[in-house]
Amino acid sequence: MTTGLVLLNFGEPSTPDRETVREYLTRIFMDNASLEAADSEAAVRERSRELAERRLPSLMEEYEAIGGSPLQEQAGAQRDAITSILTERGYDVRVVHAMQFMDPLVPDVVEQLAADGIESLIAVPMYPLSGPSTTVSAIDALHDAIDDTAGYDPEVRALAGWHRTPTYTRVKAETIADYAAAEDLALQDPDTELVFSAHGTPVSYLEEGSRYDQYVEEHAAMIARLLGVDSYTIGFQNHANRGIEWTEPETEDVVVDLADEVERVIVDPLSFIHEQSETLVELDIDLQEDAEEAGVDLYRVPVPHDDDRIPRVIADRIEPFLAGGDPSYYQLRQCQCQPAESTYCLNAPRRQ
Repeated sequence: MTTGLVLLNFGEPSTPDRETVREYLTRIFMDNASLEAADSEAAVRERSRELAERRLPSLMEEYEAIGGSPLQEQAGAQRDAITSILTERGYDVRVVHAMQFMDPLVPDVVEQLAADGIESLIAVPMYPLSGPSTTVSAIDALHDAIDDTAGYDPEVRALAGWHRTPTYTRVKAETIADYAAAEDLALQDPDTELVFSAHGTPVSYLEEGSRYDQYVEEHAAMIARLLGVDSYTIGFQNHANRGIEWTEPETEDVVVDLADEVERVIVDPLSFIHEQSETLVELDIDLQEDAEEAGVDLYRVPVPHDDDRIPRVIADRIEPFLAGGDPSYYQLRQCQCQPAESTYCLNAPRRQ
């Protein structure tokens, strides 16, 4: 029996088409509508369109500056690599990627899987660090799409947070070390500070119980240990479109403040597995301008999206599901951030 492996991604427009970007933004704001009070579904839609129109001009400038996002292409390459690995291991798996906010959309992918008679699904959000608006939302979107597909009731298992995988942590550390060596930078130089820039999240999510900020802190700490780096700083890339409180400190504030202490900063986009607008624009353009104005040299570590160990990390993590083994053998336990049945992660504490 063929198993469907659904790689869940955020998605971004590959071309700077205005209507495409507007619809993309509207979907994002609709998905996060719970951050604000609303009287009705119509009010939610209207507010989402309002926020999309407000954000559209600046985001269009970003996509025009980079010629569209490479996220879709890079996600496709990872999908193909995972397919090859699992096929070599003898598994009958159809690997597809589904995007939360860009084609191919999750409901469309589910509809096709149902039409093709795929009765067993494994969902893997391609977000190493589990957060409410990424990992949790992506798995919710898959279950919602299944519920909306008449007559479709597949077995669904999911892999949530996976940043604690040793190989992935090693990939991150080696990418930073290799980049520093190529740029002739010493990570232990007192005039150089390593800055981990993570995707931000609304503080309300943390107050509701999300441990995303803790995952960021522990991931950065382990990478720093592997690098032998004692001093580093964490910043967050926030999108304060709704006027609500987000994680602090912001990456740009971190870099500007460090200008009084060091000559250069090395910025690693901690929570990203693809190059996208948040790396190619927010870090390479906007943050670079902030650094130049503050008088500090900025070096940005590339995202290791094409490292061939990452597809193997995914293949290894889902192998218990494909082989019919107990997920706990690989230290996977029922996820507590995403309570859907048969959703496993590496972050859940072991119960007594």
